[in-house]
Amino acid sequence: MNAETTFQTHRPRLLALAYRLLGSRADAEDVVQDAWLRWADADTAAINDPEAWLVTATTRLGLDRLRKATRQRLDYVGPWLPEPLHVALELPGEPAPDQIHSLAEDVSLAFLTLLEQLGPEERAAFLLKEVFDHDYREIAPLLGHSEASCRQLVHRAKQRLQAGRPRFNADSGQHRQLLARFMEASQRGDSEAIQALLHTNARLISDGGGVVTAAIRPLLGAERIGRLFWAIARRGAAQPAQLGNVNGEPAILRFDNGHLHSVTTVEIVDGRITTIYSVLNPNKLPASVTANDAGASL
Repeated sequence: MNAETTFQTHRPRLLALAYRLLGSRADAEDVVQDAWLRWADADTAAINDPEAWLVTATTRLGLDRLRKATRQRLDYVGPWLPEPLHVALELPGEPAPDQIHSLAEDVSLAFLTLLEQLGPEERAAFLLKEVFDHDYREIAPLLGHSEASCRQLVHRAKQRLQAGRPRFNADSGQHRQLLARFMEASQRGDSEAIQALLHTNARLISDGGGVVTAAIRPLLGAERIGRLFWAIARRGAAQPAQLGNVNGEPAILRFDNGHLHSVTTVEIVDGRITTIYSVLNPNKLPASVTANDAGASL
């Protein structure tokens, strides 16, 4: 197997790691491209474990980029949400809801947003151990720490995530049904119907990145969220919406003149929506997804 074939064999795993580490499709692609350049310059014939070499290179490149991104996000206008990796309309012939839903837990916008609470090395250690099933013997040299230190990093990360980690206690059918009802009520601007679907202390987090109009702080409370959608509908500003999938979970896709305007996912606990995540920043949305398109993915 030549060097390029070897790299392409491992590329999906490298991209999956980089994306979970960075929460950005574009940054993940850049990191994997940089890993390829290093691989192409290496004496690959002398590398006994190509996968370990590539995972190490990708993780270290990803950590460097994550540290820079963490500083840059301090200056980001409004809340920062992850960039969707996969956006697709719901069309006949799509995988069954249970098949789609099973992919969502570790790439959902909710979970990736939660990972932002972790420091770069905590995030890397947690992902390598809990998502990619590496053991501490592998993680330690990769991060340049002792096994004991890596155990502590993962332990701290799990503690910090435990309280806020999304609870997927709605099955895929219930999730989709509740999201569809929310979409219909928000399109009508039916404030009472919206409030009935939300927890009293629900949050709406919108990421416009200063590029398009969006709330610069999370909107708190079912009543305030209901009033917002009522006001949008009253102004005639509600964009056409369709159900779709974003990162493997049900989502609302809104369109402006046929082009993707925003993606919205929700977090559900005990049969009600607790958090609404809306990505409106056009720099984070795939331009190839249109109202008549089947979708786009990496």
